[in-house]
Amino acid sequence: MNIQITDLSRQANEAELTGLFTPFGTVTSTTIIMDKVTGKSKGFGFVEMPNEDEALLAIKKLNKSLIHGKAMKVKIGKNKES
Repeated sequence: MNIQITDLSRQANEAELTGLFTPFGTVTSTTIIMDKVTGKSKGFGFVEMPNEDEALLAIKKLNKSLIHGKAMKVKIGKNKES
Protein backbone atom coordinates (compact mmCIF):
# COMPACT_ATOMS: atom_id res chain seq x y z
CA MET A 1 0.00 0.00 0.00
CA ASN A 2 1.22 3.45 -0.87
CA ILE A 3 1.13 5.86 2.09
CA GLN A 4 1.39 9.62 1.63
CA ILE A 5 2.97 11.85 4.28
CA THR A 6 2.34 15.60 4.14
CA ASP A 7 3.22 18.49 6.46
CA LEU A 8 6.52 16.71 6.97
CA SER A 9 9.30 18.57 8.75
CA ARG A 10 11.90 19.60 6.19
CA GLN A 11 14.53 18.26 8.60
CA ALA A 12 13.17 14.71 8.41
CA ASN A 13 15.04 12.13 6.37
CA GLU A 14 14.10 8.82 4.77
CA ALA A 15 15.82 6.74 7.46
CA GLU A 16 13.73 8.44 10.16
CA LEU A 17 10.51 7.77 8.25
CA THR A 18 11.46 4.14 7.75
CA GLY A 19 12.18 3.90 11.48
CA LEU A 20 8.74 5.29 12.34
CA PHE A 21 6.88 2.86 10.08
CA THR A 22 8.93 -0.32 10.64
CA PRO A 23 7.40 -1.15 14.06
CA PHE A 24 4.07 -1.62 12.24
CA GLY A 25 5.41 -4.00 9.59
CA THR A 26 7.55 -4.35 6.49
CA VAL A 27 8.52 -1.16 4.67
CA THR A 28 9.59 -1.73 1.06
CA SER A 29 10.46 1.88 0.20
CA THR A 30 10.56 5.38 1.63
CA THR A 31 10.84 8.53 -0.46
CA ILE A 32 10.97 12.18 0.54
CA ILE A 33 10.34 14.49 -2.40
CA MET A 34 13.21 16.93 -2.89
CA ASP A 35 13.29 20.27 -4.71
CA LYS A 36 15.47 19.86 -7.80
CA VAL A 37 16.90 23.38 -7.56
CA THR A 38 17.63 23.68 -3.83
CA GLY A 39 18.06 19.99 -3.01
CA LYS A 40 15.91 20.49 0.10
CA SER A 41 12.80 18.59 1.14
CA LYS A 42 9.48 19.81 -0.23
CA GLY A 43 7.78 18.67 3.00
CA PHE A 44 6.09 15.52 1.76
CA GLY A 45 6.90 11.96 0.89
CA PHE A 46 5.73 8.39 0.49
CA VAL A 47 6.15 5.06 2.26
CA GLU A 48 5.35 1.75 0.63
CA MET A 49 4.16 -1.16 2.80
CA PRO A 50 3.12 -4.45 1.13
CA ASN A 51 0.70 -5.59 3.86
CA GLU A 52 -2.51 -3.54 3.82
CA ASP A 53 -3.47 -4.30 7.45
CA GLU A 54 -0.04 -3.20 8.69
CA ALA A 55 -0.19 -0.08 6.52
CA LEU A 56 -3.63 0.90 7.79
CA LEU A 57 -2.51 0.48 11.39
CA ALA A 58 0.58 2.62 10.72
CA ILE A 59 -1.61 5.33 9.15
CA LYS A 60 -3.96 5.30 12.14
CA LYS A 61 -1.17 5.41 14.74
CA LEU A 62 1.21 7.84 13.00
CA ASN A 63 -1.23 10.44 11.65
CA LYS A 64 -0.65 13.75 13.46
CA SER A 65 2.43 12.39 15.22
CA LEU A 66 5.35 14.76 15.73
CA ILE A 67 8.63 14.58 13.85
CA HIS A 68 11.11 17.36 14.58
CA GLY A 69 8.32 19.18 16.43
CA LYS A 70 5.91 19.22 13.48
CA ALA A 71 2.72 17.14 13.23
CA MET A 72 2.76 15.15 9.99
CA LYS A 73 -0.36 14.00 8.17
CA VAL A 74 -0.41 10.36 7.13
CA LYS A 75 -3.00 8.97 4.72
CA ILE A 76 -3.53 6.41 1.99
CA GLY A 77 -1.66 7.51 -1.11
CA LYS A 78 -2.74 7.10 -4.70
CA ASN A 79 -1.58 4.05 -6.59
CA LYS A 80 1.52 4.61 -8.68
CA GLU A 81 -0.40 3.53 -11.78
CA SER A 82 -2.97 6.36 -11.33
